[in-house]
Amino acid sequence: MNYKEIAQQTLEIEAATLLDAAKNIDGEFDKAVETILACRGKLVVTGVGKSGLIGAKMAATFASTGTPSFFLHPTEALHGDLGMIGKDDVVIAISYSGESEELGAILPHVKRFNVPLIGMTKNALSTLGRYSDLVIPVIVEKEACPLDIAPTSSTTLTLALGDALAVCLMRARNFQKSDFASFHPGGALGKKLFVKVGDLMQKENLPFASIDTPIKEAIIKISEGRLGTVLLVDDTQKLIGILSDGDVRRALMRDDFSLESPVGKYATLHPFVIDDKAILASDALGMIEERKIQLAVVTDKAAKVEGVLHIHTLVEKGIS
Repeated sequence: MNYKEIAQQTLEIEAATLLDAAKNIDGEFDKAVETILACRGKLVVTGVGKSGLIGAKMAATFASTGTPSFFLHPTEALHGDLGMIGKDDVVIAISYSGESEELGAILPHVKRFNVPLIGMTKNALSTLGRYSDLVIPVIVEKEACPLDIAPTSSTTLTLALGDALAVCLMRARNFQKSDFASFHPGGALGKKLFVKVGDLMQKENLPFASIDTPIKEAIIKISEGRLGTVLLVDDTQKLIGILSDGDVRRALMRDDFSLESPVGKYATLHPFVIDDKAILASDALGMIEERKIQLAVVTDKAAKVEGVLHIHTLVEKGIS
Protein backbone atom coordinates (compact mmCIF):
# COMPACT_ATOMS: atom_id res chain seq x y z
CA MET A 1 0.00 0.00 0.00
CA ASN A 2 1.35 3.40 -0.99
CA TYR A 3 0.83 5.53 2.13
CA LYS A 4 2.62 8.49 0.63
CA GLU A 5 0.13 8.59 -2.23
CA ILE A 6 -2.82 8.28 0.19
CA ALA A 7 -1.47 11.15 2.27
CA GLN A 8 -1.01 13.29 -0.83
CA GLN A 9 -4.56 12.56 -1.97
CA THR A 10 -5.92 13.47 1.47
CA LEU A 11 -4.13 16.80 1.47
CA GLU A 12 -5.15 17.52 -2.12
CA ILE A 13 -8.83 16.86 -1.35
CA GLU A 14 -8.77 19.09 1.70
CA ALA A 15 -6.79 21.79 -0.14
CA ALA A 16 -9.34 21.77 -2.96
CA THR A 17 -12.11 22.19 -0.39
CA LEU A 18 -10.41 25.27 1.04
CA LEU A 19 -9.81 26.79 -2.39
CA ASP A 20 -13.44 26.26 -3.39
CA ALA A 21 -14.59 27.90 -0.17
CA ALA A 22 -12.27 30.86 -0.75
CA LYS A 23 -13.97 31.51 -4.09
CA ASN A 24 -17.43 31.44 -2.53
CA ILE A 25 -17.05 33.74 0.48
CA ASP A 26 -20.14 35.97 0.38
CA GLY A 27 -21.71 38.94 2.13
CA GLU A 28 -22.85 36.81 5.07
CA PHE A 29 -19.22 36.46 6.09
CA ASP A 30 -18.82 40.26 6.07
CA LYS A 31 -21.94 40.61 8.21
CA ALA A 32 -20.63 38.00 10.64
CA VAL A 33 -17.37 39.93 11.10
CA GLU A 34 -19.28 43.20 11.60
CA THR A 35 -21.61 41.53 14.10
CA ILE A 36 -18.70 40.27 16.17
CA LEU A 37 -16.94 43.63 15.99
CA ALA A 38 -20.07 45.29 17.34
CA CYS A 39 -20.29 42.80 20.21
CA ARG A 40 -19.91 44.49 23.62
CA GLY A 41 -19.73 41.19 25.45
CA LYS A 42 -18.07 37.88 24.64
CA LEU A 43 -18.09 35.63 21.60
CA VAL A 44 -19.53 32.28 22.68
CA VAL A 45 -18.70 29.27 20.50
CA THR A 46 -20.68 26.04 20.80
CA GLY A 47 -20.87 22.68 19.09
CA VAL A 48 -20.87 18.92 19.72
CA GLY A 49 -18.45 16.14 18.85
CA LYS A 50 -15.89 17.00 16.17
CA SER A 51 -17.61 20.37 15.69
CA GLY A 52 -17.20 20.98 19.41
CA LEU A 53 -13.49 20.25 19.23
CA ILE A 54 -13.12 22.66 16.33
CA GLY A 55 -15.22 25.20 18.21
CA ALA A 56 -13.00 24.97 21.28
CA LYS A 57 -9.95 25.70 19.14
CA MET A 58 -11.73 28.60 17.45
CA ALA A 59 -12.66 30.12 20.81
CA ALA A 60 -9.04 29.82 21.95
CA THR A 61 -7.85 31.55 18.76
CA PHE A 62 -10.37 34.37 19.15
CA ALA A 63 -9.45 34.88 22.80
CA SER A 64 -5.75 35.07 22.07
CA THR A 65 -6.16 37.53 19.20
CA GLY A 66 -8.20 40.24 20.84
CA THR A 67 -11.77 38.89 20.78
CA PRO A 68 -12.96 37.82 24.26
CA SER A 69 -14.33 34.34 23.70
CA PHE A 70 -15.07 31.01 25.37
CA PHE A 71 -16.40 27.59 24.37
CA LEU A 72 -19.75 26.39 25.72
CA HIS A 73 -20.66 22.71 25.46
CA PRO A 74 -24.38 22.30 24.61
CA THR A 75 -24.90 19.50 27.14
CA GLU A 76 -23.41 21.60 29.94
CA ALA A 77 -25.49 24.54 28.71
CA LEU A 78 -28.68 22.54 29.29
CA HIS A 79 -27.60 21.91 32.87
CA GLY A 80 -26.96 25.46 33.98
CA ASP A 81 -24.20 26.87 31.82
CA LEU A 82 -26.65 28.79 29.63
CA GLY A 83 -26.30 31.42 32.33
CA MET A 84 -22.84 32.10 30.95
CA ILE A 85 -24.41 33.77 27.91
CA GLY A 86 -25.03 37.47 28.49
CA LYS A 87 -27.31 39.93 26.73
CA ASP A 88 -24.33 41.63 25.04
CA ASP A 89 -22.79 38.42 23.69
CA VAL A 90 -22.72 36.86 20.23
CA VAL A 91 -23.00 33.09 19.69
CA ILE A 92 -21.38 31.00 16.97
CA ALA A 93 -23.00 27.56 16.72
CA ILE A 94 -21.32 24.83 14.67
CA SER A 95 -22.96 21.76 13.16
CA TYR A 96 -22.06 20.48 9.72
CA SER A 97 -25.43 18.83 9.21
CA GLY A 98 -27.25 21.53 11.15
CA GLU A 99 -29.28 18.82 12.88
CA SER A 100 -27.17 17.97 15.93
CA GLU A 101 -29.65 16.89 18.59
CA GLU A 102 -27.74 18.30 21.55
CA LEU A 103 -27.06 21.62 19.83
CA GLY A 104 -30.62 21.87 18.55
CA ALA A 105 -31.91 21.48 22.10
CA ILE A 106 -30.29 24.73 23.26
CA LEU A 107 -31.04 26.89 20.22
CA PRO A 108 -34.53 27.99 21.37
CA HIS A 109 -33.09 28.95 24.74
CA VAL A 110 -30.23 30.88 23.11
CA LYS A 111 -32.76 32.83 21.06
CA ARG A 112 -34.60 33.78 24.26
CA PHE A 113 -31.59 35.88 25.18
CA ASN A 114 -32.10 37.85 21.95
CA VAL A 115 -28.39 37.66 21.11
CA PRO A 116 -27.08 37.40 17.54
CA LEU A 117 -26.63 33.76 16.48
CA ILE A 118 -24.17 32.90 13.72
CA GLY A 119 -24.55 29.37 12.37
CA MET A 120 -21.84 27.39 10.62
CA THR A 121 -23.46 24.57 8.65
CA LYS A 122 -23.79 23.13 5.18
CA ASN A 123 -27.57 23.50 5.19
CA ALA A 124 -29.13 26.92 5.65
CA LEU A 125 -32.56 25.22 5.83
CA SER A 126 -31.54 22.95 8.70
CA THR A 127 -32.61 23.47 12.30
CA LEU A 128 -29.43 25.44 13.00
CA GLY A 129 -29.84 27.40 9.78
CA ARG A 130 -33.41 28.42 10.60
CA TYR A 131 -32.53 29.61 14.10
CA SER A 132 -29.47 31.53 12.92
CA ASP A 133 -29.46 35.23 12.15
CA LEU A 134 -26.49 34.68 9.84
CA VAL A 135 -25.18 31.49 8.23
CA ILE A 136 -21.57 30.93 7.22
CA PRO A 137 -21.86 28.02 4.77
CA VAL A 138 -19.57 25.02 5.24
CA ILE A 139 -19.85 23.41 1.82
CA VAL A 140 -17.81 20.29 1.16
CA GLU A 141 -17.95 18.31 -2.07
CA LYS A 142 -16.15 15.31 -0.61
CA GLU A 143 -14.72 14.24 2.72
CA ALA A 144 -11.11 13.08 2.55
CA CYS A 145 -12.23 9.93 4.35
CA PRO A 146 -12.28 7.04 1.79
CA LEU A 147 -15.80 6.21 2.97
CA ASP A 148 -16.83 9.87 2.60
CA ILE A 149 -18.18 9.64 6.14
CA ALA A 150 -15.67 10.70 8.80
CA PRO A 151 -15.44 14.49 9.24
CA THR A 152 -12.17 15.43 7.54
CA SER A 153 -12.56 18.02 4.81
CA SER A 154 -15.55 19.50 6.65
CA THR A 155 -13.69 19.96 9.94
CA THR A 156 -10.68 21.37 8.12
CA LEU A 157 -12.88 23.90 6.35
CA THR A 158 -14.73 24.85 9.54
CA LEU A 159 -11.45 25.44 11.33
CA ALA A 160 -10.10 27.49 8.41
CA LEU A 161 -13.25 29.62 8.34
CA GLY A 162 -12.79 30.25 12.05
CA ASP A 163 -9.22 31.32 11.37
CA ALA A 164 -10.45 33.60 8.59
CA LEU A 165 -12.89 35.24 11.00
CA ALA A 166 -10.12 35.72 13.56
CA VAL A 167 -7.78 37.26 11.00
CA CYS A 168 -10.47 39.65 9.78
CA LEU A 169 -11.12 40.73 13.36
CA MET A 170 -7.38 41.20 13.97
CA ARG A 171 -7.08 43.39 10.88
CA ALA A 172 -10.15 45.40 11.83
CA ARG A 173 -8.77 46.02 15.34
CA ASN A 174 -5.21 46.65 14.10
CA PHE A 175 -4.06 43.87 16.43
CA GLN A 176 -0.25 44.00 16.76
CA LYS A 177 2.54 41.71 17.92
CA SER A 178 2.68 43.52 21.23
CA ASP A 179 -1.04 42.87 21.73
CA PHE A 180 -0.56 39.18 20.95
CA ALA A 181 2.36 38.97 23.33
CA SER A 182 0.33 40.53 26.15
CA PHE A 183 -1.99 37.51 25.93
CA HIS A 184 0.99 35.13 25.76
CA PRO A 185 3.48 36.41 28.35
CA GLY A 186 4.90 32.92 28.82
CA GLY A 187 5.30 32.25 25.12
CA ALA A 188 8.31 32.90 22.94
CA LEU A 189 6.92 36.17 21.60
CA GLY A 190 5.95 37.36 25.05
CA LYS A 191 9.45 36.71 26.30
CA LYS A 192 10.92 38.50 23.32
CA LEU A 193 8.76 41.60 23.78
CA PHE A 194 8.49 41.87 27.55
CA VAL A 195 11.38 40.25 29.43
CA LYS A 196 14.00 42.83 30.37
CA VAL A 197 17.67 42.51 31.30
CA GLY A 198 16.78 43.42 34.87
CA ASP A 199 14.46 40.41 35.05
CA LEU A 200 17.21 37.92 34.27
CA MET A 201 20.48 39.40 35.45
CA GLN A 202 22.26 37.86 38.43
CA LYS A 203 22.58 40.36 41.27
CA GLU A 204 23.66 38.24 44.22
CA ASN A 205 26.98 36.60 45.10
CA LEU A 206 28.92 38.32 42.35
CA PRO A 207 32.71 37.72 42.30
CA PHE A 208 34.50 41.04 42.89
CA ALA A 209 38.17 41.93 43.11
CA SER A 210 40.29 45.04 42.98
CA ILE A 211 42.63 45.70 40.09
CA ASP A 212 45.61 45.08 42.41
CA THR A 213 44.46 41.62 43.53
CA PRO A 214 47.10 38.93 42.79
CA ILE A 215 45.99 36.78 39.91
CA LYS A 216 46.24 33.61 42.04
CA GLU A 217 43.51 35.02 44.30
CA ALA A 218 41.44 36.16 41.34
CA ILE A 219 41.52 32.63 39.89
CA ILE A 220 40.04 31.32 43.14
CA LYS A 221 37.26 33.93 42.92
CA ILE A 222 36.56 32.89 39.34
CA SER A 223 36.10 29.29 40.47
CA GLU A 224 33.93 30.24 43.44
CA GLY A 225 31.80 32.64 41.42
CA ARG A 226 30.83 29.99 38.84
CA LEU A 227 30.59 32.63 36.12
CA GLY A 228 33.98 32.13 34.50
CA THR A 229 34.73 35.76 35.29
CA VAL A 230 35.72 38.04 38.16
CA LEU A 231 34.62 41.68 38.15
CA LEU A 232 37.28 44.28 38.84
CA VAL A 233 35.91 47.33 40.66
CA ASP A 234 37.13 50.33 42.59
CA ASP A 235 36.13 51.31 46.11
CA THR A 236 32.80 52.69 44.90
CA GLN A 237 31.87 49.53 42.98
CA LYS A 238 32.54 51.18 39.64
CA LEU A 239 33.61 48.69 37.00
CA ILE A 240 37.21 48.89 35.87
CA GLY A 241 37.56 45.64 33.97
CA ILE A 242 36.97 41.90 34.06
CA LEU A 243 39.20 38.86 34.23
CA SER A 244 37.78 35.86 32.44
CA ASP A 245 38.88 32.25 32.00
CA GLY A 246 40.04 33.25 28.54
CA ASP A 247 42.15 36.07 29.94
CA VAL A 248 43.81 33.64 32.35
CA ARG A 249 44.59 31.15 29.57
CA ARG A 250 46.13 33.87 27.44
CA ALA A 251 48.13 35.12 30.43
CA LEU A 252 49.61 31.63 30.96
CA MET A 253 51.14 31.85 27.48
CA ARG A 254 53.06 35.02 28.33
CA ASP A 255 56.73 34.81 29.27
CA ASP A 256 56.27 37.29 32.10
CA PHE A 257 53.32 35.44 33.70
CA SER A 258 53.41 35.24 37.49
CA LEU A 259 50.74 34.14 39.96
CA GLU A 260 51.76 37.10 42.11
CA SER A 261 51.10 39.66 39.38
CA PRO A 262 48.09 41.96 39.84
CA VAL A 263 45.06 41.04 37.74
CA GLY A 264 45.16 44.44 36.08
CA LYS A 265 48.16 43.25 34.12
CA TYR A 266 46.15 40.57 32.31
CA ALA A 267 42.53 41.76 32.60
CA THR A 268 40.23 43.09 29.91
CA LEU A 269 39.89 46.75 30.74
CA HIS A 270 36.84 48.76 29.62
CA PRO A 271 34.81 45.64 28.68
CA PHE A 272 31.43 45.69 26.98
CA VAL A 273 28.69 46.63 29.44
CA ILE A 274 24.95 47.05 29.36
CA ASP A 275 24.15 50.29 31.16
CA ASP A 276 20.36 50.02 31.00
CA LYS A 277 18.72 47.07 32.72
CA ALA A 278 15.38 48.06 31.16
CA ILE A 279 16.39 47.00 27.65
CA LEU A 280 14.86 43.82 26.27
CA ALA A 281 16.65 40.60 27.07
CA SER A 282 16.31 39.59 23.41
CA ASP A 283 18.20 42.74 22.38
CA ALA A 284 20.87 42.01 24.97
CA LEU A 285 21.26 38.51 23.57
CA GLY A 286 21.90 39.99 20.13
CA MET A 287 24.62 42.25 21.56
CA ILE A 288 26.27 39.34 23.37
CA GLU A 289 26.20 37.08 20.32
CA GLU A 290 27.50 39.84 18.06
CA ARG A 291 30.55 40.28 20.30
CA LYS A 292 31.02 36.53 20.75
CA ILE A 293 31.17 36.81 24.53
CA GLN A 294 29.59 34.72 27.27
CA LEU A 295 28.77 37.37 29.83
CA ALA A 296 27.87 41.05 29.94
CA VAL A 297 28.21 43.22 33.02
CA VAL A 298 25.15 45.36 33.79
CA THR A 299 25.91 48.79 35.25
CA ASP A 300 24.09 52.02 35.92
CA LYS A 301 24.94 55.18 33.99
CA ALA A 302 27.70 55.93 36.51
CA ALA A 303 29.38 52.57 35.75
CA LYS A 304 28.47 51.04 39.11
CA VAL A 305 27.91 47.29 38.83
CA GLU A 306 24.27 46.20 39.19
CA GLY A 307 24.55 42.62 37.98
CA VAL A 308 25.70 40.30 35.22
CA LEU A 309 23.86 38.66 32.36
CA HIS A 310 25.13 35.29 31.15
CA ILE A 311 24.29 33.89 27.74
CA HIS A 312 23.41 30.55 29.34
CA THR A 313 20.69 32.24 31.39
CA LEU A 314 19.18 33.79 28.27
CA VAL A 315 19.16 30.45 26.46
CA GLU A 316 17.69 28.58 29.44
CA LYS A 317 14.87 31.10 29.72
CA GLY A 318 13.98 30.71 26.06
CA ILE A 319 15.08 34.16 24.93
CA SER A 320 15.77 34.29 21.20
